[in-house]
Amino acid sequence: MAEFAKAKEPFLRGFLKLENGLPSHDTFSRLFRQLDPAQFGAAFQRFMAGFCEQVKGVVAIDGKVLRRSFDRASGKSPLHMVSAWGCEQRMVLAQIATDAKSNEIKAVPALLEMLALKGTIVTADALNRQREIARTIVDKGGDYALALKGNQGTLHDDVRRFLDDPACGAKVSESTVDGDHGRIETRTAIVSTDIGWLQEAHHWPGLAAIGKVVRSREAGDKTTAETAYYLLSLDMSAERLNDVVRSHWGVENRLHWRLDVVMNEDQARNRLGHGPQNLAVLRHMAINVMQKDPTKGSLRGKFKRAGWNDTYLASLLALF
Repeated sequence: MAEFAKAKEPFLRGFLKLENGLPSHDTFSRLFRQLDPAQFGAAFQRFMAGFCEQVKGVVAIDGKVLRRSFDRASGKSPLHMVSAWGCEQRMVLAQIATDAKSNEIKAVPALLEMLALKGTIVTADALNRQREIARTIVDKGGDYALALKGNQGTLHDDVRRFLDDPACGAKVSESTVDGDHGRIETRTAIVSTDIGWLQEAHHWPGLAAIGKVVRSREAGDKTTAETAYYLLSLDMSAERLNDVVRSHWGVENRLHWRLDVVMNEDQARNRLGHGPQNLAVLRHMAINVMQKDPTKGSLRGKFKRAGWNDTYLASLLALF
């Protein structure tokens, strides 16, 4: 940042006074270490309010570890950021930090409280299969599609046995086939609203249906298969479930992958104070601005163009 400021000093002085000169490396470091992440997070929410007046569609909740943010000297574990990704907007809607992946379950309800969920479908992986989370989503006017896994006791077993029975009478989607990067993936979804028996045993908040998605993937001469089961708060078609589940993976492909591969987040060595969390929020803001920018080009190409072209950089800054 300090080197960029030196290279862009004439440009920056066009709208900044810089009475004490350009900030040094140490000044930037102190700023992000000491900046209150709660206040910075609130600024992010105000920033997003101008971008997305009405959140709609699928909102994917998922966490990501900043691998180099640990500090052995103080025994500090790597920062774990939990993000809400608007799959239709392709933007980070909100984020919250925890000091360990095990605390993600506690962080998700607080993250959901930041969002207007009316008219949305919230998706989350099996770690977040918690009654409190389901209740929060429903109370805020949203719906959910929450994944189930085998480590979740009798609820998963009951859903699996029922939906795996060909006589269950569930709605079945047409198979969808996609090919990309040398892989062919086939997906079929099943949804059933016959859940009275399940609610008698488990009393799940807002439950309206259960579903499963069967995926088979062909890559070369290797074929793999996977079946995932879901709790749903609304009766949707099997085709819609297929779409919702596929949308959830946008948080991996369009957010986490970009943070790691394009922005080198896993190589960031900020460890002290609030630095890791504040810089993670800053990266989210940069991705959102680039997504809002209407010009064509890859994310990496846009970052380079912003460094080379002052006119383009000014157009991005105007979005803030």
